Amino acid sequence: MSPRSRSAAEPPEEGAAAVDPEPEAESVARAILLRQLAGAPRSRHQLAQALARKGVEEGLADRLLDRFTEVGLIDDAEYAQMLVRSQRESRGLARRALAQELRRKGIEDEHAQEALATVDDEAEEESARRLLERRWRSSTGLAPEVKARRAVAMLARKGYGPGLASRLIRELVDAEAAEAWDSGSPVGD
Repeated sequence: MSPRSRSAAEPPEEGAAAVDPEPEAESVARAILLRQLAGAPRSRHQLAQALARKGVEEGLADRLLDRFTEVGLIDDAEYAQMLVRSQRESRGLARRALAQELRRKGIEDEHAQEALATVDDEAEEESARRLLERRWRSSTGLAPEVKARRAVAMLARKGYGPGLASRLIRELVDAEAAEAWDSGSPVGD
């Protein structure tokens, strides 16, 4: 009797492969995870969301995520470190904005705190100074108050506090005034 001619009520023959939809669902879920991880590193939370969007059953998703974590394909601590490094270098974000980004990606507080501890105050101030100088140079011809307001807003969007922004702007304005004084031209010309 061929497997096709058996009725649905009959059990499969000895040695025949059982028809089980679960391995198919698992292989689809694995493929989703691997595809997500091939594109870029992701947090466990992001991967869980991707599986949920594709309709993968929660128990299966948890089991696969646990296995991927166990074998090192998912590492939220390393992901947090990488995210902090890359966002600081590419976007110049301060700790406050980085913390918000880590929360949005679903990183646990413990891993987030470890990653944020790698950012020291001096490096953060230097990043703010570079961002400010770039913005200041690109806004020539504007009134100093307008330049300052726009610079403070830009630094705030990047997560820098108003105290630091104000101090750095004062330093920049003072340096600009000193240059103008040294060159003999009045400030604002």
